[in-house]
Amino acid sequence: MTATLEKPIRDDPPCYDFLMPTEHIVALLISERDKLNRAIDALQGPAKRRGRPAKNPLAATTAPATAPIPADHSPAAAKRKRRTFTAAQRKAFGERMKAYWAKRRKKKG
Repeated sequence: MTATLEKPIRDDPPCYDFLMPTEHIVALLISERDKLNRAIDALQGPAKRRGRPAKNPLAATTAPATAPIPADHSPAAAKRKRRTFTAAQRKAFGERMKAYWAKRRKKKG
């Protein structure tokens, strides 16, 4: 009779006496994977640039990390000057564009 009241004998090692929830195990594995991926990325150097390629592929690799700052680095100096037309130039340009579009309409039909 005493045999039915005893605990069943298990062959598992003592570290498996408790059961860890599966979600917890998965979360730990994912965090470990992320740490390893970050370490690998750090050892390999910067990842390849994503997005549109540079106009000049050599410029991105040979350019210094920080560009030298000019002596006059005010925002006003960085802006390009806008080209201004005189009233006569605007009128002449308008007439040229009217003739251009009239020619296109005539050609179209």
